[in-house]
Amino acid sequence: MGGGSAVVRVLRDRTAGRCLAGVVVSGFGTSALWLTAGIWVKSLTGSNSLAALTVFAMWAPVLAGPALGALADRMDRKVLLVRGNLVTAFLLVPLVLVDSGRTAWLLFAVLVLHGASGVVLDAAESALVAGTVPASLLADFNGLRMTANEGMKLVAPLAGAGLYVRFGGPAVALLAAVTCALAALVFARLPVRRSPATADSPPAGSRRDELAAGLRRIRASAVLRPLVTAGAATMLLAGVNGAVTFAYVDEVLGRAPAYAGVLYAVQGAGSVAVGLLAGPLLRRLPERLFAAGGIAVFALGVGARTVSPDTVALAASAAIGFGLPCVLVAAMTAVQRETPDAVLGRTAATAGSLMTAPNAVALALGAGLVAVVDVRVLTAAAGVAGVLAAMVLAAGARRRRDATASPRA
Repeated sequence: MGGGSAVVRVLRDRTAGRCLAGVVVSGFGTSALWLTAGIWVKSLTGSNSLAALTVFAMWAPVLAGPALGALADRMDRKVLLVRGNLVTAFLLVPLVLVDSGRTAWLLFAVLVLHGASGVVLDAAESALVAGTVPASLLADFNGLRMTANEGMKLVAPLAGAGLYVRFGGPAVALLAAVTCALAALVFARLPVRRSPATADSPPAGSRRDELAAGLRRIRASAVLRPLVTAGAATMLLAGVNGAVTFAYVDEVLGRAPAYAGVLYAVQGAGSVAVGLLAGPLLRRLPERLFAAGGIAVFALGVGARTVSPDTVALAASAAIGFGLPCVLVAAMTAVQRETPDAVLGRTAATAGSLMTAPNAVALALGAGLVAVVDVRVLTAAAGVAGVLAAMVLAAGARRRRDATASPRA
C-alpha cells in the first residue's frame, strides 16, 4: 500500500478525518492565543519574567498527565471531547476582562486550565482514534496530526499577532473561544455511538494504583519503554536548543531578534514535511530505527548551530523540525497499538508527560546556562548528546531484531 493511498484512506475515514478537522480548528485558536499570551503580559506588566512565565503556565499541567489522562478512561471519549472543548471555550471568555497588570493573574489562571484541558482532550482523542481507526493507519494519522499541529503554528501566530495589534488581547481570546466551540461541533459529529472506554471497566485497585497504571504499562513494555525514554531525552535537548535560540541569532548569526521568526518558520516547515512522510516511513522501518534516525537528524541540526552562515542556519532549522517529531510520532503510535483500551487514556497522557515535561525543565535550565556558557558550547554538547541517544536507540533495535531472529534454545 502506497503512502499516498494511506493518507487518502485516513482522510476518508470518518472518525479520523473529523478528528483531524477538530485538531485543525481548535489548534488555530490555541496557537494564536499561546503565542500572544507572552506579548499580552509583557505589554500589561512590562516584565520579561512574567511574559516568559506564560510558557510555564501552558506546560505545567503536563506534570499531572496521569491523573488527567485517567478521565479519558472513565468517561465516554466522544462526550469528553465535546464537553471539554465547550468548557474550554467558556473559560476563555472572561479574558475580555484582562486590561491591566492587576488583572494579568486571570490570564495565567486560564492558561493553566487551558493546558490541563489540552492534556485531557489529547488523551481522549488518542484513545478514541486507537479504538476506531485501523491499526495499519495509526502512524499515518499521527503523522497527519503532527502536520496539522505544525501547520497551525505557521499560520495562526501571524493571524493572532495581527489581531492583537489591531484589536488587543481580548479579541485573540475570543478567537480561541470560538475555535474551541467549533471543534466541539466537529467532535459531536464523530460517527462513534459508544466510546470504547465505556466497554471495559477500569482496573480495580486504589486510586494511586489506577493513576500509576500508565507508568507501569510503559515500564513493563520492551516496546514502549525505550521509545518514551528516547523521546524524553530528545525533548530535554530540544528545550536547551529552544532556550538558546535568541542567543544563537544574536551571538552566532549576528542578526536581529526578529530573525528567530524566520528560523521557527523553517523549522515548522520541516515538521510539516515529516508529518506527511511518517506513515510511509514507519511501514518500512522498525519504530526504533525510525525514531533513532529522526533523533540523529535533529542532533545534527542542533550541532550545526555552532557555525554562522545563513544557509547552514536555515538547513539546521529544517533538520531540527524534520527530526524532532519522529520519536514522538513513533512513541505515540506504539502506545496506541500496544496498550489495552482500559488504560489507554492514562498511558497516552503519561507518555506525553514523560516526553514533554523535560522540555519545560530544559527551557528554564537553558535560560540560565546561556548567561554563563558560550552558546556554541551548548549547541555542540546538545548535538553530541543527541547523536549518542540515537546510537543507543538504534543499537537496542538491532539487539531486539537479532534476539527475535535467533532460534529459541
